[in-house]
Amino acid sequence: MNRPSIYTRPQKPLTIPVRARREPEALAKIEAPEVITVDKVTECHVTPDDVARRMVEYLGPVGVYLTLEPSAGTGQLARALIASGHSPQELTLIERHTKLAASLYGIAPTINRCFLEYAGEVKGGAEFPRIIMNPPFRDVRKHIAAALSLLGQGGHDEPATLVALVPITFSHDDAEELEVLPNDTFSTAKVHTKIIRFRRG
Repeated sequence: MNRPSIYTRPQKPLTIPVRARREPEALAKIEAPEVITVDKVTECHVTPDDVARRMVEYLGPVGVYLTLEPSAGTGQLARALIASGHSPQELTLIERHTKLAASLYGIAPTINRCFLEYAGEVKGGAEFPRIIMNPPFRDVRKHIAAALSLLGQGGHDEPATLVALVPITFSHDDAEELEVLPNDTFSTAKVHTKIIRFRRG
């Protein structure tokens, strides 16, 4: 008995039901957040937005003050200053890392130098009534001392003011401790930190 092969094509056309194609709905545009990557060797710990905003508030009221940001990093403090009403033309940013400095030029006047070298060169010839900083934690004492050497009233009646974010172990007789920050403020550094302020005049 001959059985038909199961592999034999039947003598009729094969048909497959096909649904009409419809154009897919357009996807909603998603704005990707800006990702800031920082080379580990820079010792740059990006200041969170809320911390930067409070540091600017501790600095004092908005006015025509020359303001210095040493070791400006990604410009978080400078952005907070500008957002609060400070003029970019009154800011001086110092950043030694070339790529980070290049990203700051569009924010405010920037000097691509080591801050310690810069401070040594301009001491006695430059004076800033406002200084705001998040210095490298390893050399925090040197950076605070250099910044204090440039702090002066510059002809203003208001006291010259320096606000800094430093390790909690940092101490200085003239520093006012404003707040201790949460332990998880910096995900890339296991350092407990605080905000301090100096005033002169």
